[in-house]
Amino acid sequence: MVIVLRPAVAQDAEFLADMLVEAVNWRPGRHFGRERVLSDPGSAHYVLGWPGPGDVGTVAEAAGVPVGAAWLRLLPADDPGYGFVAADVPELSIAVVAGWRGRGIGRRLLRAAVAQARASGRPAVSLAVERDNPARDLYRGEGFRTVRGEGDSDVMLLTLAIDRH
Repeated sequence: MVIVLRPAVAQDAEFLADMLVEAVNWRPGRHFGRERVLSDPGSAHYVLGWPGPGDVGTVAEAAGVPVGAAWLRLLPADDPGYGFVAADVPELSIAVVAGWRGRGIGRRLLRAAVAQARASGRPAVSLAVERDNPARDLYRGEGFRTVRGEGDSDVMLLTLAIDRH
């Protein structure tokens, strides 16, 4: 099946919320419902009001059906996300629908999000990931490095080269 990547738009807000729930529930046996995830202020601000100023994202589709998304949000220092580093560094959220994982979609989405951040002139991209999440290997492989630990999670950062052309 051909996977098509396209820019995320305001009409994708509900799907991004679905993907946030997928991201939270990455661990087998974890089943936090949509209401619980979206009622948690620490999680909800990754999708509430999407898109805000400076927010960008990518949706992966198979035969016109969304199967994954990666999006970047700029969150303020007075309302930081789990992966907050600085107000000018967007935080990455990414997820692929369970039945579509393991097909390279996550890597394609991650690379698209990084390209969007670079094109927007951002200095870096940050994220938070639980230490036992297999996605850590993907992030490391794409150049993210751990900058701090918090509880059972790490904040990772990818510094972007500035294109001076």
